[in-house]
Amino acid sequence: MYQPETGGQAAAPEAAPAVHAHPNQFALLGQRRFAPFFWTQFSGAANDNLFKFALTVMVTYQLSVSWLPPAMAGLVIGALFILPFLLFSATSGQLTDKWDKRRMFRLVKNLEIAIMALAAWGFVQVHVPVLLVCVFLMGLHSTLFGPVKFAYLPQVLDERELTGGNGMVEMGTFVAILLGNVAGGLLVAVPEVGHLQVAVACVALAVIGRLCAQFIPNAPATDPHLVINWNPFTETWRNLRLAREQPAVFRSLLGISWMWFFGAVFLAQFPSFAKEVLHGDEHVASLLLVVFSVGIGAGSLLCEVFSRRHVEIGLVPLGAIGMSVFAIDLFFASRALPPSGLMGVGAFCTQPAHWRVMADLGLLALSAGLYSVPMYALIQLRSQPTHRARIIAANNILNALFMIASSLLAGALLAAGLSIPQVFLVTGIANAVVAAYIFLLVPEYLLRFVAWVASRFVYRFKVQGDEHVPTAGAAILACNHVSFVDAVLLMAASPRPIYFLMDHRIFRVPVLGWLFRLAKAIPVAPQKEDPATYEAAFDRAAQVLREGDLLAIFPEGGITRDGQLQEFRGGIMKIIERARAEGLQVPVIPMALTNLWGSYFSRVEQGGAMVRPFRRGLFNRVGLNVGQPLARDQVQPALLRERVQRLLAG
Repeated sequence: MYQPETGGQAAAPEAAPAVHAHPNQFALLGQRRFAPFFWTQFSGAANDNLFKFALTVMVTYQLSVSWLPPAMAGLVIGALFILPFLLFSATSGQLTDKWDKRRMFRLVKNLEIAIMALAAWGFVQVHVPVLLVCVFLMGLHSTLFGPVKFAYLPQVLDERELTGGNGMVEMGTFVAILLGNVAGGLLVAVPEVGHLQVAVACVALAVIGRLCAQFIPNAPATDPHLVINWNPFTETWRNLRLAREQPAVFRSLLGISWMWFFGAVFLAQFPSFAKEVLHGDEHVASLLLVVFSVGIGAGSLLCEVFSRRHVEIGLVPLGAIGMSVFAIDLFFASRALPPSGLMGVGAFCTQPAHWRVMADLGLLALSAGLYSVPMYALIQLRSQPTHRARIIAANNILNALFMIASSLLAGALLAAGLSIPQVFLVTGIANAVVAAYIFLLVPEYLLRFVAWVASRFVYRFKVQGDEHVPTAGAAILACNHVSFVDAVLLMAASPRPIYFLMDHRIFRVPVLGWLFRLAKAIPVAPQKEDPATYEAAFDRAAQVLREGDLLAIFPEGGITRDGQLQEFRGGIMKIIERARAEGLQVPVIPMALTNLWGSYFSRVEQGGAMVRPFRRGLFNRVGLNVGQPLARDQVQPALLRERVQRLLAG
């Protein structure tokens, strides 16, 4: 890789972000900025599902309502709950951006208490029309809560906490859904007092949620002067247009909506799958829901572990692969189970074939957690704060539309004669196609996945000082050059995309050349050899910095041939001088890759690179040390080299 010579001045550094000392995502539950919010959303999700499931059981098993057949009860309740997402999401997003989020939380929880008081009367009086109205109103409650929930997190958590915070919320939501369904089914079934117990439980959960919301700290409005557009259709379209301006954000919206499409196919078929394919009773259907919920929760929590506490969208392809693999294997595991009478949970669990089914289902859900949490975090991190909630609201509309489409498509496939396992197979294959399409449209997902794999399975990669890499704004990363995968490892260490200034010859290397073209790396050649490429490289580098992105260069001008740090050339000074002329304050972050010399992708004194795959064994320990941003007068080639040399020494 090449970094040409010239000269210039340095820019002032930005302050490094603060590093939080808590050890993991669970420590957030002990902090006021997160804990009251977590329990507010947990109680709300539990209440939603306790109420809906108790009503479904009551209408299906306990009442005879001529105008609402039992077979239609679940469909009608689901449709009423989802309708407000289509009607009011756009307005909800605007209110969240315009008002303090604590105000929104309290408003929504006050509304929940009023709705649940009406629902309590409906349960006691066994008044089904009133209860159906409450289903619609609880859908409105969730519509208002969704944007404020996801817009609140990036205001109180920094980039290093965002993945863990989203993982906790996702885990908490599915645990609350599970507990709500179980509690609703158990309470409503108690003879004589079941309806009263459900009424009391719904009101109690609403009050608990309101009490928790009281302790949520201030989260100021991000766009207090916003004029509300009450037309949901034009506002939704406008928000989607805003999201389209950032391709990674917009494709993430579509990716999350696809995940809801995918998950809705499985969740909707659990009762029929348990009875008709697995030959289990209603308790087996509940067991499948438990396995699915535990899988989602586990995958959500693992995101922080796998991501080194960054927003790591490299996990998204891993999750997508798992979703397809285990959905397809679920077809093979369940297509030829022998017929039998209905089994309870005990008998069901004694069959070895059923353990494979549950493993597929649990791992499929775990993969969905790995897939969704980084996407949510990316949307929160990269959406403009002034209309973040509106973009999330637009996502809720897309989610609702995708879930409706999922129900229609699954129904059409079943009506066409496909079995439930075959529907799962079609969904798994479709997921592979959709994922490949998204990853080719937004190569950043694929690039981050390659970097994630390389930094964990090819090398054991340890990063120190990564808090010095700014989470927003332009910066120049200056690193020593040891191997052909230096750029891949820098990708793995950064929470943001990096544009690399690279020797034009690297693009001729098989696989790596394709990978760097996909990463939109900037080819550069010596000025005497190719003046046009030389000037174009500096023009593109200046554009990267103007757009507020990260630019990485290797000031040595090529990969070291003896393992020692080479002299730094002056090309970095030309980049800084140009940025300064445009009024940009661009920090320079020194970096040092350690222990890469002698590995497969580096040169050695007695040979070239990539000739002996296992000459240092597997899982080599390598590292990256990141230094503090340099002051303007320190960015001279010799001084910068001295700082990198110091980082190499540890």
